[in-house]
Order: sequence, then C-alpha cells, then structure tokens
Amino acid sequence: QIQLVESGGGVVQSGGSLRLSCAASGFILADYAVGWFRQDPGKEREAVSCITSSGGRTNYLDSVKGRFTASRDNAKNTVYLQLSSLKPEDTAIYYCATALYNWFGCTEYQYWGQGTQVTVSP
Repeated sequence: QIQLVESGGGVVQSGGSLRLSCAASGFILADYAVGWFRQDPGKEREAVSCITSSGGRTNYLDSVKGRFTASRDNAKNTVYLQLSSLKPEDTAIYYCATALYNWFGCTEYQYWGQGTQVTVSP
C-alpha cells in the first residue's frame, strides 16, 4: 500500500522548534522530489519547501527562509522539515507530497500525506 505519513506536529510557543517527518511506505521515496505545504483553515494552501530526490537542492517560501530546513534520509525512506524560530503565523496543517523537480522547483504532485497540525502560541 502506497502511503505517506506525516508526524512531529504539536503545540509550541513562539520562537520554538519542531521537526516534521514524512515517512513513505509501499514505494521508494528516493525516486521523488518532495514538497511540503501548509494550510490554515480559511486560507489558501501554500507551498513551503521543495527538496530534490537526492537532497542536494532545496527551495523555500520567502517567509520561512532561514527558519525552515528540509532534509531527507533516503535509507529511511523519510523526508524531514525542521521548523525553527516559529511564529504564530506558521500555525497550519503541514502536508508532504511526492513531486517531480524541474527548473521551477517541485511540480506534478502525486502522493499526499494526511497532514500534521502545527500550532504556535504567541
């Protein structure tokens, strides 16, 4: 069964940190780039980061640059998103999705996880 499962979300105070995980099963995650998205109720979903299949290149939303870091461990079939210096406006459900990577970044998202909630209190 093909599956992506996010974990690591939680409630933190402003300035805190979390590490999100995106674990794949039923397929080889190393064959794909992976994008992270977030969505807060009432807001549009936004792409947060993208990491290539090798992990050698990453892209970030401007508002999270310098605070979020994507990485991956292909031996563990897992991608990570380190969230640091969190702000209340980072509160959202965070999702990972497999992607293809081109000159513009991640595209053609195929498999999606169910999401993990991140809540940042003031």
